Amino acid sequence: MSADRTFRRICVFCGSRFGERPAYREAAQGLGRLLAGRGIELVYGGGNVGLMGAVADACMAAGGQVTGVIPQALMDWEVGHGGLTRLEVVDSMHTRKARMAELADGFIALPGGLGTFEELFEMLTWAQLGFHGKPVALLDVDDYYAPLVEMVKRGASEGFMKPENCALLLHGRDAESLLADMAAYRAPVQARRIRDQTQL
Repeated sequence: MSADRTFRRICVFCGSRFGERPAYREAAQGLGRLLAGRGIELVYGGGNVGLMGAVADACMAAGGQVTGVIPQALMDWEVGHGGLTRLEVVDSMHTRKARMAELADGFIALPGGLGTFEELFEMLTWAQLGFHGKPVALLDVDDYYAPLVEMVKRGASEGFMKPENCALLLHGRDAESLLADMAAYRAPVQARRIRDQTQL
């Protein structure tokens, strides 16, 4: 049996707002501290607001390393974080996602809105297509993502995706256990290359 993977950097997707429940901010701060304590660099969207700012500030305060990646167009809107280890300003949202994916060894989604959903599902789609073999996970704070997990399962039960693709999405309520699941994750073997597939 192969050994569990180790992480140098983990990308965190999360909201540019705090949300309605204090538990969301607490989870973001806890994850930032956990990554710092494990010596894992945080990669995120570079903002200084909402859960984005909370996870970055907590990681930095605990002595961690943080890299932010933000498009020039969002520097003013999301208030680019000036206190990070490194802040990369890129030309577009597409470049932002590609750069975060390039830097990270795995992905965790905290609660967030449409942007967080979009980032999460793009990484899942890339995993399904075999573009990467990195773990993609939800930190399901107060069951925020429970309906989304059920929707993924329904996509399989209704025949829109293979049942085994549900396993591409790891999820849990505890950050330490989630990291352990991510470390143990093994990407599925791609039976065929994309150009040979008629159904994904």
